Amino acid sequence: MEKKEHIILEEEAGQRIDKVLSSLNEEWSRTQIQAWIKEGHILVNGKAVKTNYKVSMNDAIEILIPEPEVLDVIPEEMNLDIYYEDEDVVVVNKPKGMVVHPAPGHLTGTLVNGLMAHCKDLSGINGVLRPGIVHRIDKDTSGLLMVAKNDLAHESLVNQLVEKTVTRKYRALVHGNIPHDYGTINAPIARDPKDRQSMTVVDNGKHAVTHFQVLERFQNFTFVECQLETGRTHQIRVHMKYIGYPLAGDPKYGPRKTLDLDGQALHAGVLGFEHPRTKEYLEFEAPLPKYFVELLDKLRNNH
Repeated sequence: MEKKEHIILEEEAGQRIDKVLSSLNEEWSRTQIQAWIKEGHILVNGKAVKTNYKVSMNDAIEILIPEPEVLDVIPEEMNLDIYYEDEDVVVVNKPKGMVVHPAPGHLTGTLVNGLMAHCKDLSGINGVLRPGIVHRIDKDTSGLLMVAKNDLAHESLVNQLVEKTVTRKYRALVHGNIPHDYGTINAPIARDPKDRQSMTVVDNGKHAVTHFQVLERFQNFTFVECQLETGRTHQIRVHMKYIGYPLAGDPKYGPRKTLDLDGQALHAGVLGFEHPRTKEYLEFEAPLPKYFVELLDKLRNNH
């Protein structure tokens, strides 16, 4: 059981404990926090509290995170698009529509299921549900992911993400016509207090920076390349919406009248990192998927 501690800051005082704690980690929902409180996994100054407890400044919060539910991840033979593989690392090009890792209620058909069949050795740092997974991309985002085959590789790749030395470039189609050729969006991201399934820009969110460059302009759309400096959940989707240019096809952050794409037009095209063992810099590029190429051609013809 993992233990986390947090001392309540002045700006957090007076808020409900579930709200404060869910803002500390984007993977902790308020529902999850409330369940932990009821199960006695969260203590305030050494004592159990109710889910509606309002925190006071300097309250000492102790969070005992239960072990992840042990679920058998079933290896499934898949025709994976492997870009690189050795004893430490796999780089795979994930198709649009595929979920990265299993979750309760969604145990098959994920990238992890395919990886388990492809190679028997994946790191176990993230628990049974996410073996080998160092970073994620959304179900409807296509593109390159690095996967760790052992714990040494996992720790190295995670550290590179933390130190912001991993190269991650995405191609996206956004609504509107961006007038300037380059830009940087520096806006903190956290869960949307009005919608726990979504992320949004909020003052007390986690530091998030996206750089973008315009590649091509169409009548009502702009084709851009975005480079991540940080890797928050839904970062590009949230940041582009924040500056008024939401992703085409995005069902969560885009406008109601958008392109019928079954999800956002977003592709993780370039991935570069230092090899955990050899320390050599490796960089890979995956071309745009067929639907994206056809979409751009259609816009050029209309244009």
